[in-house]
Amino acid sequence: MSMREVIQASAILRGGGLVAFPTETVYGLGADATNPDAVAKIFAAKGRPGTNPLICHVADEAMARRYAATWPDVATKLAQKFWPGPLTLVLPRTDDIAGEATAGLATVGLRAPDHPLTLQLLRVFDRPLAGPSANRSNHVSPTTADHVREDLNGAVDMILDGGACTVGIESTVLDLTGDRPTILRPGSVAREQIEAEIGPVAVDESHHDPALPATSPGRQPKHYAPRAAAYRFDRQRIAAVLEFIVHQGGDPPAMIFIGNAPAQMHIIPLNGIAEIRSDPADCARTLYAVLRRLDRANVKTILIELPPDEPQWLAVRDRILRATQDLP
Repeated sequence: MSMREVIQASAILRGGGLVAFPTETVYGLGADATNPDAVAKIFAAKGRPGTNPLICHVADEAMARRYAATWPDVATKLAQKFWPGPLTLVLPRTDDIAGEATAGLATVGLRAPDHPLTLQLLRVFDRPLAGPSANRSNHVSPTTADHVREDLNGAVDMILDGGACTVGIESTVLDLTGDRPTILRPGSVAREQIEAEIGPVAVDESHHDPALPATSPGRQPKHYAPRAAAYRFDRQRIAAVLEFIVHQGGDPPAMIFIGNAPAQMHIIPLNGIAEIRSDPADCARTLYAVLRRLDRANVKTILIELPPDEPQWLAVRDRILRATQDLP
């Protein structure tokens, strides 16, 4: 991607248009976060409810400080350690940030993405870039430019292709506006990493009422979901899984396993088996791409194994729980 294309993308943004951009987490759908009309185009393109706020991307701490009404010392510690990277800091916002980008709340989520192309764009644009995932609302997030085209072709003015995302799931969101820093959405920056820098951190695991403004994106009970009917299961319930497959009727399901599938799953009728490496980072990097591949194949039902209920799997479990329902 050339500087000429970066300059073109910046001009589109300054004109109130939409540009899809790569990050290390997922691709974002970007608009000028200081322009209410431009931000409104994001919600229209995604079919996203206005109660679901947008993360605003900045080039660095210096740019973030321009749009945060207060910047505590703890924010400096975290930015120096984790930026650029997959950590979003929720802080009081200035009036320069359009209220449409924050669901009308007085706070804003700010992060510096770890992708050279988008950092270059942010430096040329020199404004915050409001950018949720570049997909239809509640669908699986995109981790390649082709995924963006599948969902938003014709609804975005330009797509910057920066290759496949290296992290693959959305950023950790940390609220710094309360008495105690609180994780609102888990991501690849783990609680233990944050606590090593700033001390005790709380985790808010509640589900958000979609009718009310959310404190962070990704808090809806259903999110990150494939078009297929998706169910989750624990490996200990393989007998129940087999019973479900036998009695469901219609096309057989596809299955996603964390690690190797049990031997018996290879001898029953299935619409494909995906085996994702049993490493949290590898699983996060590939999960969305696997779900999108199954959607493209018009699979009607997907059964997804839940990884262990352990701290290192928190973010992946969160995405699977929100994308699926319990196995009947």
